[in-house]
Amino acid sequence: MPIPPTMGELINDLLRRIEEGEFRPGSKIPSTQQLADEYDVSVSTIHRAVATLRDQGVLVGRPGRGVFVAESARR
Repeated sequence: MPIPPTMGELINDLLRRIEEGEFRPGSKIPSTQQLADEYDVSVSTIHRAVATLRDQGVLVGRPGRGVFVAESARR
């Protein structure tokens, strides 16, 4: 079983997935629980990573709808 990623590794991997087009601009990212299960980290860790990417303008939250990749993801 692989070692869970650090916060920096988690953020970098999410950015990589966006840059490689796995998560395209305007698309909804997987749920917090799905990401927590995938990365084998706590939901609170995912919340912190998503909040960091939202602060950077890479992700945008839509209340009641989810979190989406910003149309013009700026880093």
